[in-house]
Amino acid sequence: MVEAIGHNEKSDRITAPCIMVIFGATGDLTKRKLFPALYNLAKSQHLTRDFAIVCVSRSEISNEAFREQISGDIKSFATTSVEEGIWNWFLERIYYISGDVKLPETYQKLKTLLTELDQKHATLGNYFFYLSTSPDYFGEIVKQLGSAGLMHEEGGAFRRVIIEKPFGHDLESARKLNTDISRVLDEKQIYRIDHYLGKETVQNILVFRFGNAIFEPIWNRRYIDHIQITAAETVGVEKRGGYYDTSGALRDMVPNHLLQLLSLTAMEPPISFEANAVRGEQAKVLQAISPIPHWVNDEVLAAYRTEPQVVPDSTTETFVALKLMIDNWRWAGVPFYIRTGKRMPKRVTEISIQFKQAPLLLFRNTPVERLRTNRLVIHIQPDEGISLRFGAKIPGPVMKVGAVEMDFNYSDYFGSTPSTGYERLLYDCMIGDATLFQRADMVEAGWQVIEPVLDVWKALPPRKFPNYPAGTWGPPEADELLKTDGHEWWKIEE
Repeated sequence: MVEAIGHNEKSDRITAPCIMVIFGATGDLTKRKLFPALYNLAKSQHLTRDFAIVCVSRSEISNEAFREQISGDIKSFATTSVEEGIWNWFLERIYYISGDVKLPETYQKLKTLLTELDQKHATLGNYFFYLSTSPDYFGEIVKQLGSAGLMHEEGGAFRRVIIEKPFGHDLESARKLNTDISRVLDEKQIYRIDHYLGKETVQNILVFRFGNAIFEPIWNRRYIDHIQITAAETVGVEKRGGYYDTSGALRDMVPNHLLQLLSLTAMEPPISFEANAVRGEQAKVLQAISPIPHWVNDEVLAAYRTEPQVVPDSTTETFVALKLMIDNWRWAGVPFYIRTGKRMPKRVTEISIQFKQAPLLLFRNTPVERLRTNRLVIHIQPDEGISLRFGAKIPGPVMKVGAVEMDFNYSDYFGSTPSTGYERLLYDCMIGDATLFQRADMVEAGWQVIEPVLDVWKALPPRKFPNYPAGTWGPPEADELLKTDGHEWWKIEE
């Protein structure tokens, strides 16, 4: 019988018995996100008791030393109070081996340990491998796993691989990586993770759209004027200067995070919530995005050049604003504006749906000179919720219309659940639900959207250098992008 560790309340569904293998386990992701997320799953009784973790990294440290190290880390990075009983149960199931991911002997050592842990923890031969390494090693690790016989599924056991972004650095490299790993893995074994999709509000987009009859009938070009998607960060590149200076905001954020949000917002209703049905509709949206016909606003914050591992004369963009058009029946003529940047005034991710203006005819013989448009805002982070702006008559003898904001916050209605954003994604991988993970065609379609821009940047030096001061919403050119269409960026409260 499979049971969970934790409190007395029964959970909805417990994960299958399994072993999680983390490559690159001494990195920041493991201690900041993965272990706290797994601890939360154990505490909420969603994690099976028949579970173990194998951590693989180059560092030559003992199993005991690694456990002691992460016991200190969990106190700093846990999103909730750490209960000693649950943590001790968890700690006893963590194992560490050192090894080079390029060497076959590392995988033989891993295979031997997994066989032992199968017997010790009754995990039934179910393994999933989390690649938290440099992207340069993704293809090599999968190849070595295949050569060691660790990806072969038999007797009902599953073998899965979670791959962190970036999935390639352009269309060509993404296609090559897809080809390389498909030689070893079936698509159903590949889980390309995007932690943005672990946010409750992102998942709620589907429920909001397709579970409420009042919204879906107006979710189209007849009623919606334009849509804005913003992902702003107050921080710089922190310790990621080496990676970021070869990536930039466009590669880092647009093909994955922002286009995932766009596809969920714009997709057609799937025939079911089965993973491939949902992802099939998302892929159709991405494939329908028209080629970008104009220049993308790019910018480098002056202080960016002083970050560690960033060259002093770097021209890497830290801000991007895009206008995208979707060439299909539902969205013809509706612009989607996307922006993302470092050193913004506020950390915020949101989707703003701007509806068309109602006719003024009814109010032509009143003091009302113009009607404000309705706006629906889906807040993804840091505060998850939904806001709706609509017009209402201001009390008094004269006809005046004012704007009213109706706000829904998740924490107010459902309480606050401490989360890293990885709980749902790890859980879904363990139960075999790939809905929130990218499929190969989705990855390639995302890169196809920005490939024309990358080609121009590769061929020509920057023609201009639109700077923006730290703590602002980007260069003036980003505002001009909307002004030419008679629009403006939605004012985000700071």
